[in-house]
Formats: sequence, structure tokens, C-alpha cells
Amino acid sequence: MVLDRLSVPKASDVLATELRRQIFSGELTEGSMLPTERELCTVSGLSRGSVRDALRVLEIDGLIETRPGRAGGSFIRRPDASTFERSLNVLVGGQGISFTTLVEAREAIEPAAAALAAEHRNKTDLERLAGATRQMDAAIEDVSLFQELNVQWHLAVVEATHNEIMQAYVGSLWRVIALATDVIDFHSPQTLADTLEAHSRILAAIRQGNPKRAASAMSKHAHAYAEEVYRRNLIKGPTIQLPRSSTS
Repeated sequence: MVLDRLSVPKASDVLATELRRQIFSGELTEGSMLPTERELCTVSGLSRGSVRDALRVLEIDGLIETRPGRAGGSFIRRPDASTFERSLNVLVGGQGISFTTLVEAREAIEPAAAALAAEHRNKTDLERLAGATRQMDAAIEDVSLFQELNVQWHLAVVEATHNEIMQAYVGSLWRVIALATDVIDFHSPQTLADTLEAHSRILAAIRQGNPKRAASAMSKHAHAYAEEVYRRNLIKGPTIQLPRSSTS
């Protein structure tokens, strides 16, 4: 008989997988506290080190929150958009993802988000977008505030899709792009004016409930942004290295 080398999973990975399953299935509810390390050792038959490793994995995944103190412990968290955002930040910061890659992802995905927003937006979504547009217009002389509001405007678009997957992906992507644009000088008055004009066209299409026009307007906006970056050679180096704090 011939056997290949067997790969035996680590005990901590087995425990982490089982706890993850119980969190996803709802057996472990959000906000509830896990048993203590000692209790987990007793019920699982694993060593204290293996239990701690498993809990560390779940904490990195954003599925548990460890609180210190007498009333502390490990509490269950349901995954949300911030979980995905942390993973994307780690990927970009750790792998040195190129800014071109971020821009290409945005050009491919954000027009679809605009189209969905045009289909599913409600009165509250339109009011939020209109308010964000007015705030950006008022902040045209304050570059830092304008950039922050710009991110909020794009997040408002994706929230209007009412699609949780799209919200997590585009929201995370835009926050990473916002961090990346902090390392390039891309704040000319003309760029800000062009941004406002593009936003007005996109908002008009979303308000009209016209998915095709919304997607086209967003596609032109995203492409114009990319072209301006490349034309002015504003990218400093081949990759974007995010600040350490962005991966926390």
C-alpha cells in the first residue's frame, strides 16, 4: 500500500472552524460571551495554547471581541462591512497592490453600483445624496473636508443600492482609495470642480431612475479620474503602501 504524506489540521484550526460555524449558524448569538479559556479547554480537550490560538484567529477575523477586566471575556461579533474592509486593507498594504489595480477595480464595479442605486433608491437615499452634494459644494475651498465628503458621497451612492454585498465591497474599496489618494497630490481646483459636475450628472440619473445613464455617468467619472492621475503622473512609485493604522 502506498500513502501520500497526510496533512493533519492544527488543533487550534479545528476549534476555530467549529466556533466559526456556530457563529455563522446563529448557535452563538451576537453579543453573547464565549466560555472562558479554561472551560473551552475542558469541553474541547485541547491545551490552553491551542484554545488561545483559536481565539486569536477568530479575533483577527473580526468574529469575536476580547474585553479586559472583571466583566471581560470573548464576545461574539457578527461579521460586517468593517471585517471585509480590514481584509482589503491588509491585502493592499501587505502585498503592495498597485494603484492601477485599485482604479481598475473601481472602474469595473462602481458603474454597476450606480445602476443599482438608480433602480433601488428611495426618498431617503436621494435626500442623503443631495445633502452630500451640497456639502461638497460648500467645502470647495477646504480640500481636506472636500475629500472626506467625496468619500461619503460615493458611500451614499452604494448605500442606495440596498445590496449588502455591493455596499461592503464598494465601501471598502473607496476607503482604501481615499487612503491611497492621501499620498498623491491630487487636489487641484479644476479637479474638485470636475468632481462636483460629475456628481451632479450621476445624481440626476439616479434621481430619474435611469440605470443605464447612471452607470454611464459613473463610468465616465471614474475613467476621467484615472486618466487625470496618469496624465499628471501623480502616482509616486509603482505600488501604494497604506499607513500602518489602516490595517488595524
